[in-house]
Amino acid sequence: MAAQKINEGLEHLAKAEKYLKTGFLKWKPDYDSAASEYGKAAVAFKNAKQFEQAKDACLREAIAHENNRALFHAAKKEMQKLPEAVQLIEKASMMYLENGTPDTAAMALERAGKLIENVDPEKAVQLYQQTANVFENEERLRQAVELLGKASRLLVRGRRFDEAALSIQKEKNIYKEIENYPTCYKKTIAQVLVHLHRNDYVAAERCVRESYSIPGFNGSEDCAALEQLLEGYDQQDQDQVSDVCSSPLFKYMDNDYAKLGLSLVVPGGGIKKKSPATPQAKPDGVTATAADEEEDEYSGGLC
Repeated sequence: MAAQKINEGLEHLAKAEKYLKTGFLKWKPDYDSAASEYGKAAVAFKNAKQFEQAKDACLREAIAHENNRALFHAAKKEMQKLPEAVQLIEKASMMYLENGTPDTAAMALERAGKLIENVDPEKAVQLYQQTANVFENEERLRQAVELLGKASRLLVRGRRFDEAALSIQKEKNIYKEIENYPTCYKKTIAQVLVHLHRNDYVAAERCVRESYSIPGFNGSEDCAALEQLLEGYDQQDQDQVSDVCSSPLFKYMDNDYAKLGLSLVVPGGGIKKKSPATPQAKPDGVTATAADEEEDEYSGGLC
């Protein structure tokens, strides 16, 4: 029994050392997980009455916890410095532009956006849009639209739907200009979902109607799905809306748009499709009365 506990303790020590070497991100030690393993090792050694090894494991656990706190505070301090770093990068990018090196300016702005994205998404949107403008001025439309896409997704994530609708429209215009029509179809789906989350059915319908001018859209599966979606939304048929939004066409979009589809609720909570009731046979020559018809109409209840 003691030997088994000693082996168990040694296994936990080995795991702890591994966490300290590789870390959860492979570039910083995972002190939290290491501390947990040292604690398990200490318990195993104590149960085996190996008190010196138990004491050593406890000491290592304490050191790991202390290092974890130090790492946390260092990371927090670095996060606080981010806005200042982003501001400096913006200034540097302006200098690159003035000196005729827009590529370097764009790369600097994009890097700043990535740095600040999880801390200040609003600032990241601004930086991605600035980067897109630089690329667009250089007529590098593919790079521009990629950055606009990042901005659009962040706006959707932040539920800033009015701005998101405008951003996606700009993406769509560029994709149309470079004749990437299939992506235009996907952007139309994204637009419609955003407009419906804005409770603007008219704008959503207009998006689809205007997209008929895009080559190949009319008759595509994207078009058919959107027509079904709008019909269900207009008829307050939650089942139909949910069926469309859970189809592969919608589920495999960018995650932010897929979530919009899955969370879409029709106005007023919607209605559910009623199961067709088997009509009761009536004697020959007997017609349904108005009261019978009314009873049949509401036999399933209002929901």
